[in-house]
Amino acid sequence: MDLDQLDLNPRIIAAVKRAKLRTVKEVLRFSAPDLRRLTSLSSLDVCHLLRAASSQLQGSDVATALQMYQQKERFPVQHQRLSLGCVVLDRLLRGGLPLEGITELAGHSSAGKTQLALQLCLAVQFPRQHGGLEAGAVYICTEDVFPSRRLRQLISQQPLVRTDVPGPLVQKIRFSDQIFIEHTADVDALLECVNRKVPTLLSRGLARLVVVDSVAAPFRCEFDSQASTLRAKRLQALGAALRHWSTTFQSPVLCINQVTEAVEQQNTGPRSPGLWDGHCIPALGITWANQLLMSLMASRIREEEVVLGPPGHPARTLRVLFAPHLPPSSCSYTVTAEGVRGTPGTEVRYAVPAAEQPNQVLRNLGYSQTCNTVTRAQGVAGHQDLP
Repeated sequence: MDLDQLDLNPRIIAAVKRAKLRTVKEVLRFSAPDLRRLTSLSSLDVCHLLRAASSQLQGSDVATALQMYQQKERFPVQHQRLSLGCVVLDRLLRGGLPLEGITELAGHSSAGKTQLALQLCLAVQFPRQHGGLEAGAVYICTEDVFPSRRLRQLISQQPLVRTDVPGPLVQKIRFSDQIFIEHTADVDALLECVNRKVPTLLSRGLARLVVVDSVAAPFRCEFDSQASTLRAKRLQALGAALRHWSTTFQSPVLCINQVTEAVEQQNTGPRSPGLWDGHCIPALGITWANQLLMSLMASRIREEEVVLGPPGHPARTLRVLFAPHLPPSSCSYTVTAEGVRGTPGTEVRYAVPAAEQPNQVLRNLGYSQTCNTVTRAQGVAGHQDLP
């Protein structure tokens, strides 16, 4: 927009032009002190200049954040999700995984985390009208060998599970050919894969989902408590790279994480079975949590504990720890030959007062807040205390 269209004193416009600023956008790139230095105008004149420039770009229509969120046709990407391949789980997450950002899935061994990751690798290959992205997946293994046998079993069950998709379309998809597997043994290999191989596959449209299974294994093995600062820097580098590629290519990232014990809650009385008592929190601490868009916790009660637990206590539960678009909630699920299936009628939302929501997120991560100081269950939060 031309400066002459602004409702300003001609003296101000002339001073701006002498500073070789030709458009309103060029004016708004500078702060008030910078404009005073460039134009030699007074503070009052610069204030009038910035107010007039911003009002011209803002326009006459003012929309609230809620109104923008509800206008799905104007912002389709923000509302698009990658389906988990299950109606109940999709309902818990309001459609599935967001296309931008890192989603963490934490939990104990045998909780079904890898099962859900494999299911997502199949769901991403379906057409968009059926919750997919019509592309493959990158699966980065850092712990065990890729479970190819289990993948083949899930593929064979797709015609029975995905009854919402026409049978000929399911048979047409070559699921196993569109999952790109990479094994990395240490942090350097993981960063190399994320910075070089992953963007190549994403840029060519061969993949639209990135899975890291698991993110904690190489960092826990390679760094001890004396190297916590270096570990934090590597975690930040990994998170920044994953977020960048996710945003650039509109591709969700799922990072499977291990769990650790919250020391402050130990020895405080009888411990109920499973993770519902809040003793377990995602590993890698606040440094990794700051990289995430959404954090989920998968819990499982051992078979011998189910009898001891309260009536109706679910054997497996998927819980939303934090997400900007989701309330704290959970649902139970089962893992069968067909995959991970949510149990209908088990969805629960937890009422948390608005004033308590920030503190609730900290508690979910194993932190407590006292005297305006954030402390970790194991000590003071910071690079020196990462689980």
